[in-house]
Amino acid sequence: MVEKDPEGAIVLFWKAINGGDKVDSALKDMAVVMKQLDRAEEAIEAIKSFRGLCSKQSQESLDNVLIDLYKKCGRVDEQIELLKRKLRLIYQGEAFNGKPTKTARSHGKKFQVSVKQETARLLGNLGWAYMQKANYMMAEVVFKKAQMIDPDANKACNLGQCLIRQARYEEAHLVIEQVLEGKIPGSGDTKSRKRAEELIEELKSTMPKAQFIDGIDQLINVWGPNRSRRLPIFEEISPVRDQLSC
Repeated sequence: MVEKDPEGAIVLFWKAINGGDKVDSALKDMAVVMKQLDRAEEAIEAIKSFRGLCSKQSQESLDNVLIDLYKKCGRVDEQIELLKRKLRLIYQGEAFNGKPTKTARSHGKKFQVSVKQETARLLGNLGWAYMQKANYMMAEVVFKKAQMIDPDANKACNLGQCLIRQARYEEAHLVIEQVLEGKIPGSGDTKSRKRAEELIEELKSTMPKAQFIDGIDQLINVWGPNRSRRLPIFEEISPVRDQLSC
């Protein structure tokens, strides 16, 4: 990997796995490299076939890699099922090998993740998976639960987008405005703020249309079952026209 030869690295990872040499890290690292080379389907099959050789402590991190691979391949149903299973393990007290926190790594830096943070993260991923299935009602429920546990700007934007897809524009506006006003943790993140601004622009282009449709619906309701199907303005003109004809 240091010599920037990922194909050669995969060959050596396979040798390590077959030879029983640090199988846990070899399988995980190989899957990550395969994903980078657009060989995600192959990586999925490798994890499924050889994770039985790995320790119990490594299964959680392998699941995290597998979730990313399912997402990469568009295998949403399998992604949803695995996310639900991981959430069940948390509720049963079996996550983090029974510890309240775990050490995670991002961009070469280590940091501690609590069970609460992990639960919210998994719920956020589950909500986004439901979004890909256009199951917006389930996505909304999951996003709101995640925000209750550990709110952040990214999940708020996801919730706002979910509400927009359900044509609940005023609710979406309230949620997204909280990000722009800095009322949610992570609102200062440039990426989250930019996304919130884009969603507000989407709302601006969508809401006038919605208001127009609502106005037509109200107009139709005014007619009622015993009223003429003509617009009210014509109802007002008719008596005048009748008088003139007399």
